[in-house]
Amino acid sequence: MSKVKFIADLRAGTELAHEPFLLHDVVRRQSKDGRPFLLATLRDRSGQIAGVYWDVPLAVDVWARPGLAVLVSGRVNLYKDALQVNIGELERANGLDMTAFLPASQRPQAEMLAELRGLIDSLGAPWHKLLTRLLLDGPQAARFAIAPASRGMHHGYIGGLLDHTLSMAAVARLLAGHYPYVNFGLLLSGVLLHDLGKADAYALDEGFGHSDDGRLVGHILRGALLVEGAAAEVGFPPDDLQQLLHLIASHHGTQEWGSPVVPRTLEAVLLHQIDLLDSRIGGYLDHVRNDTGGGAWTTKRSEMFGTELRRPAGM
Repeated sequence: MSKVKFIADLRAGTELAHEPFLLHDVVRRQSKDGRPFLLATLRDRSGQIAGVYWDVPLAVDVWARPGLAVLVSGRVNLYKDALQVNIGELERANGLDMTAFLPASQRPQAEMLAELRGLIDSLGAPWHKLLTRLLLDGPQAARFAIAPASRGMHHGYIGGLLDHTLSMAAVARLLAGHYPYVNFGLLLSGVLLHDLGKADAYALDEGFGHSDDGRLVGHILRGALLVEGAAAEVGFPPDDLQQLLHLIASHHGTQEWGSPVVPRTLEAVLLHQIDLLDSRIGGYLDHVRNDTGGGAWTTKRSEMFGTELRRPAGM
């Protein structure tokens, strides 16, 4: 089934008939008089929109969950200054190419891959050979190029991980030129590899749901294992490997945020701060872009910041 109406083109009064979307979020509620209903977020590659399904049938309620492709019939209304789909019917959709319904980076993939190759080519020994093996030639390179950086918090789209990584590399170059004593080869390698494990952490067939590897191993440990394995194959120096593994292990900054160790080197401190900065700015921009209200402030609270956000001028 081909897609006819994309979220970016929806207007109040638009009628939907068996239109494919991705269920991004599903919340179950009851009205004051005990009627069951669903609050949903529908998604396609052009954006996302809120939906409400009143008096949801039990036959639908038992299977509706995030990550599924669905066929939606209903009408688009304006609710609290934002567009919302009043769902009249919800059906499972099978056999669809999920990438057609998932948002993707605004940058062409070929352009981003060329930039990645240029960054790796700028590295000298011993970094160049290791990063070429992991990000350009290895079995996870293709997955790295299309993976999201998160399910939805920031850079939550196809190519989001690569987009986030390249943005961090640009910031790293600026900061390495500002602060003294920075080993730029180590810092840039840490930036490019810090989220390598996310290539295996998400399952695109369920709309950026966590894979078994993401749930059971996690992207920090998986990334460290991949780097250590490739380092053994290319004869990477042990001291440099230890420094690089520390960057990967500590990039979340605190043990409460999932890092097994905290940053203890200059490059590790820089990597954590660069990652934090780029994820926050990415999360801000993603939330503003995805909000369907037309006012100066977003109509929904940002999950990342816990509040409504003001749109920047010109956006």
